[in-house]
Amino acid sequence: MERLLILNPGSTSTKLAVFDGEEPLFVESIVHTPEELAPFEHVAEQYGFRRDLVLDCLKRHEISLDSLSAIVSRGGLLTAIEAGAYEVNDDMIWQLKNKPRNEHASNVGAMIALDIGRQLGIPAYIYDGVTVEELTPINKITGLPSMQRKGMGHNLNTRAAAMRYAREQGKGYSDITVIVAHLGGGISVNLHNKGRIEDFINDEEGPFSPERTGGLPMFDVIADCFKEGMTYHEMMKTVKTRGGLMAHLGTTDSREVEKRMNAGDEHAKLIYDAMILNIAKNIGKLAPGVCGKVDAILLTGGIAYSEYVTKGIESYVSWIAPVVVYAGEDEMRSLALGGLRVLRGEEKAKTYVSPDRPR
Repeated sequence: MERLLILNPGSTSTKLAVFDGEEPLFVESIVHTPEELAPFEHVAEQYGFRRDLVLDCLKRHEISLDSLSAIVSRGGLLTAIEAGAYEVNDDMIWQLKNKPRNEHASNVGAMIALDIGRQLGIPAYIYDGVTVEELTPINKITGLPSMQRKGMGHNLNTRAAAMRYAREQGKGYSDITVIVAHLGGGISVNLHNKGRIEDFINDEEGPFSPERTGGLPMFDVIADCFKEGMTYHEMMKTVKTRGGLMAHLGTTDSREVEKRMNAGDEHAKLIYDAMILNIAKNIGKLAPGVCGKVDAILLTGGIAYSEYVTKGIESYVSWIAPVVVYAGEDEMRSLALGGLRVLRGEEKAKTYVSPDRPR
């Protein structure tokens, strides 16, 4: 039997699912109120609270723990890792508890997975974690030696899209070269070349999106940082949650923007078209790294449901390669398929070694 428990903790919810092979038995999202989370100063402290909710959910769905073959969780903010599967171990848990790259709800996923896995004597994995870092050395260089470009972002969904494209072409992931744009609350674009994510434009330097500013004129950013009353946290909120469509139009809902456009709002159309052009420009930035030899450009994420957006992007970039749309994102299925590849011997799980844990 190939029965997998899938975990995907988010800031205000814990998503979980149980898959029998490639088919879900159930998928559920447990919502956490601000009052429930208030007692926890740090994300890692939520581990026990969320674990108990996961176990209760399995009972409600009458899933016997003994029927599980493995557990797969979304990966937390570890130090840089490679794409693919990692077996959860003590080094990983130490890193997530003591020195994660940032506070994020996904950090507790591996903790829950290892706890339940050890009780049952089954393996626990993370797959395509947020901190996958496969950029080639030349693509990491910036104008300051103290700063490097990073590959941290929508690796799970974009890699799943790339592997889906490869399957549909009758090829392996290592045989294709594709540019993938994830179109969501944040927008990122990456280059998958011969089995690695060699280049990455993340949502802090790329196109603006429904809630993020994306790349900005640097001199103006520096000036804003020194305005009276501006703090590090306020500036981070500005670029991460108050930018893009929210800053220009007061909404993060692309569907709302399109309604305004259809009603004749020319300003909304100008801003939306600018976002589309920004996405296309950043797709174009990745093509030179492979001398333009791109098999396809893949558009994925929630905004890819919009034909206005996808057709707009296609009109700008189809000269590079054909455009293929995989609208939406299914992180739970992507995690399950990754775990299945390990169980079936199609992929070998890696071992995480903490660079910071005392020995």
